[in-house]
Amino acid sequence: MGEMARTLVFTGEKQIEIQEYPIPEVSDDMVLVKTDACAICTWEQRVYTGVKKVDFPFIGGHEMVGKIVKMGKNVDQRQWSVGDFVAVGVTLPCKNCYQCKSGNEQNCEHFDHSKQLEGLPEKGMGGLSSHLLVHPSNLFHLHDITPEEATITEPLSCVLHSVETADIEFGDTVVVIGCGIMGLLHTILATKRGASVIVSDTNEERTKLGLELGANYAVNPAKENLEEFVKEITGGNMAQVVFDTTPISKVAEDAVKAVANNGRLVLYSSFYPDTPISISPDWLHKSGAKLMGTANSNTVDFTKATRLLSEGVVDVKPFVSEVYDLSDYQKAFESAIKGDKFRVVLKF
Repeated sequence: MGEMARTLVFTGEKQIEIQEYPIPEVSDDMVLVKTDACAICTWEQRVYTGVKKVDFPFIGGHEMVGKIVKMGKNVDQRQWSVGDFVAVGVTLPCKNCYQCKSGNEQNCEHFDHSKQLEGLPEKGMGGLSSHLLVHPSNLFHLHDITPEEATITEPLSCVLHSVETADIEFGDTVVVIGCGIMGLLHTILATKRGASVIVSDTNEERTKLGLELGANYAVNPAKENLEEFVKEITGGNMAQVVFDTTPISKVAEDAVKAVANNGRLVLYSSFYPDTPISISPDWLHKSGAKLMGTANSNTVDFTKATRLLSEGVVDVKPFVSEVYDLSDYQKAFESAIKGDKFRVVLKF
């Protein structure tokens, strides 16, 4: 038997194993990518711990990068070549619904993390696999960046979508609540948009990093009142944009208090548990504020993210916390779920 591909398969709560499968044959319109690295997102961590429910067996992984090793005969050779270093993304939208057709793939009406992808032995996003069949429309060129750092392409693309949704302007005051990887990526991009940024987190090591990455102010909401802190910094005007990057509903309710008249509150994170919050409709009416949600990213966001990383405009070195070989997957997942890392990366 010739060389076999390998994939990490979730078989139950805290149960994961390596399975082999035949390296997929390349059809005329597809490309075969050999994975270099895949980061373990919070999403996969929740599948591993049972917080996020999926039907097992399931292949996770959506923050993956690799190299093209084979191309179908119909693939445009003006754009793609064997050996190209690429990020794989935007594989979950259906590409056919109204939202997809109108340029909003991130809000696809049939967004499906449990697709059965061609060539893989089980359903799922597939990034935790050594070989993937990918349509060229889901590939994005990368250069001058390590595979480990390049796995941050997908998170950066999602944050790009969030920041552009918020429409930050020069001179805005921006509050970023939560200094995990997503909050700190928001901090970096908001400063590059000319904003004065306030980072908020109870973990003062992370707010310190936020300051090093360009934030102007830091607050620990367990020690100081966030609303009063923002009021003092802004002379009572409050923040034009507030990003809540935490999964806690109560934090979203408190975030409203930091928003200026005509400001924007962006709920970036998914919420666990998804409990309702209370917001004054009269305040929303009188203030002209906007309550906004954002999730995922689209082709445009991925294109911008790969450019920012390849050209060194955004440095993501601080976010690669640990790197493990695929054979050490159990250690990698157990380390990732401790919650004290940014990204744990698996190398293939």
